[in-house]
Amino acid sequence: MIAQELDRTKNSEYRAWLCDLKLRIRQCQIKAAVRVNTEMIELYWSIGADIVDKQAESVWGSGVIKQLSADLRQEFHEMQGFSDRNIYSMKKFYLFYSQENPITENEQPTILHQVGAKLGNHPITLIPWRHHVEIISKCKDIKEALFYVQKTIENGWSRAMLMNFMDVKLYEVQGKSINNFSRWLPDVQSDLAQETLKDPYNIDFLTLTKGYKERELEHALSTNITKFLLELGQGFSFVGRQVLVQAGTKDLFIDMLFYHLKLRCYVVVELKACEFESAFIGQLGTYVSAVNHQMRDKLDNDTIGLLICKTKDNVLAQYALESSSQPIGISEYKLAELLPENYQSALPSIEKIEEELKNRM
Repeated sequence: MIAQELDRTKNSEYRAWLCDLKLRIRQCQIKAAVRVNTEMIELYWSIGADIVDKQAESVWGSGVIKQLSADLRQEFHEMQGFSDRNIYSMKKFYLFYSQENPITENEQPTILHQVGAKLGNHPITLIPWRHHVEIISKCKDIKEALFYVQKTIENGWSRAMLMNFMDVKLYEVQGKSINNFSRWLPDVQSDLAQETLKDPYNIDFLTLTKGYKERELEHALSTNITKFLLELGQGFSFVGRQVLVQAGTKDLFIDMLFYHLKLRCYVVVELKACEFESAFIGQLGTYVSAVNHQMRDKLDNDTIGLLICKTKDNVLAQYALESSSQPIGISEYKLAELLPENYQSALPSIEKIEEELKNRM
């Protein structure tokens, strides 16, 4: 009887309520996981602070951390994280973030300096411990570390992704492109656009032969679009390659066209497999203008151009940008070692396999 009654109540109102309950339960699970992680980071911080504050290794000898590890694991055998190696990481964690870093005018302290102070709601409590172990082992200072902490929070990076972005030195390259955004974009969009672009872009995931042409570079990036989107950074959405726009009687083809979700604008990418030349700016500016006229919606912000060259002279690039009335950034790309021009794969091509099969029939 109850089952029949329940079946009859499976209408749209019930389904909506069920969906709402599922959402609330998932949100509760996430909040609980974040709360557990925050408590654990606070605990590890306090253990590291105790070791430093009590000068434990000086007072009780160099073996005190190993002894502490053994005692804690014996008492809390159901818990992980009390290996001597991890306890050393707790000490390093506290020392790294509590160091006295210089603070410039109008800049607030990045972390607490008082020994034993609680972290409270500081962002470093919001990412997993193993992320912190990687960050404090590879970052030079607090500013760089907090950059990766914030990026992890914003993008939900796994530890593998975090390690990848640190390996390609995202902190050093992001926001480093030469551009004229401050002249042609509103302040908020200009700052975000500046932060979004990199210099250089690392495209070591491509396999190209020496003497490759621009079309080959474009094709390789399109074929590896998932990896290229990761390198471009969060917010980029791929629209297409060789996108047609018209200028009078001329057909113009854009190498690669993207839309950036945070900037809320199209990004026209022009690829050059050679050194930067000032004439490239006029060509890209025309594409940007055409997209504004033919594709940009009234809710979209001004289209941005991104020129990615093999190499560039920064002074020449800056001079060329001063002559442009379109917002454009200029960056380089970095490739791994190229294969010889006469390189041939050890595997036969599809055409050769088909030809061989025909000959055997």
